[in-house]
Amino acid sequence: MNDHPSPPAVLFVCLGNICRSPLAEASFRAEAERAGLEVEVDSAGTGDWHIGHAPDRRALATAKRHGIDISGYRGRQVEAEDFRRFSHIFALDPQNLRDLLAIAPPDGTAELDLLLNVVPGREGQAVKDPYYGTDEGFETTWDDVTAAARALVERLG
Repeated sequence: MNDHPSPPAVLFVCLGNICRSPLAEASFRAEAERAGLEVEVDSAGTGDWHIGHAPDRRALATAKRHGIDISGYRGRQVEAEDFRRFSHIFALDPQNLRDLLAIAPPDGTAELDLLLNVVPGREGQAVKDPYYGTDEGFETTWDDVTAAARALVERLG
């Protein structure tokens, strides 16, 4: 257990912070709001390629189809302070979890886990990266992050 006060603070992390993690952030925000759960939420990437960039156009379109505007989101890279600021940091795939564990500062207090570990029957699985695929891949990503958002809201609520 950690010593973080409530409300919970949740960070979603993928590689570039323009596809999966912004969609996870958006879905979790929406689910938390529906449930009346007060949370702090953000997303970031382990890589630095998209710092300051808006989400991928297909991620923007996917969120919009689900009634959420993420056009104001901007890519950022995980920082040492994130491991102290957030109570929970969820990687969207095992490689990013390994990278987070490798860069976590010794005084970090965040609980690190794989996002789909919160979804019964999906433990150990990655949210597939839709970047090099078709638009339909973004809908699959949305379905995955929404299932996780619902389970996470239930767990934190």
